Amino acid sequence: MTRLLSGVVLAGAALAAILFLPLVGLRLLACVVALVAAREYLQVLHHDGRRANPLPVLVLVAVTCWWMGSPSRTDVLALLLAGLAWLAIEVVFRGLTVDRAAARFLAPWYIGMPLGMLAAVQASGGRLATLLLIATVVVSDSAQYYAGRMFGRRPLAPTISPKKTIEGAMGGAVLATAFLAVAGPRVLPAADVLSAAVVGLAVAALGICGDLFESRLKRIAGVKDSGTLIPGHGGLLDRIDALLFATPAFYLYLHTT
Repeated sequence: MTRLLSGVVLAGAALAAILFLPLVGLRLLACVVALVAAREYLQVLHHDGRRANPLPVLVLVAVTCWWMGSPSRTDVLALLLAGLAWLAIEVVFRGLTVDRAAARFLAPWYIGMPLGMLAAVQASGGRLATLLLIATVVVSDSAQYYAGRMFGRRPLAPTISPKKTIEGAMGGAVLATAFLAVAGPRVLPAADVLSAAVVGLAVAALGICGDLFESRLKRIAGVKDSGTLIPGHGGLLDRIDALLFATPAFYLYLHTT
């Protein structure tokens, strides 16, 4: 019951934000979500107790999220250069190993960039475009779960997520592709059935990758959830892992059609 109630509250809050917040408010909310998720990511990353100052990473995450939420197309070169500069500082002057510094450097691109893109999707495509993306991810996740329960026999990634199956992944991909092929042209005026279907498949595949990526991080750290913020669900990062990987594909599609 706790899991159900917290899920309903979370979904309601997200829906209200999409429907009623102005763009500036939505971009600010995306930055807050990015900061919370990035904090959880860093906690998982530093599971071995070797802490490093999170503030520079969190600043880069927030700046990247805000930058990418711009309604106009954004040049990410300046952000990339800023990140690379901080990566060099952490390795050369702060004594971090290259792999640890690189994992920290990933946070703005793994979390800040796609959440900023999510706000940009609404800026350029409207509220229905944002809802369409989120609905496609939800359809994919739900179809994976039920197809896996009914037909699942072969594990997809047994060392990372033993409950995921190839059959479940195929079910999610098929349903997400069909959903976006039908709904896409009705929501996005420039979309056609074929291109929407391709994007639906990409969203499903990338969403699965995002889920497995975060599961791998947690398995390395030896933790079940990224945090305890959402009762019954774990951390915020646990709830948006698929969306983080799927959003850039939808964003690029929206900006090229």
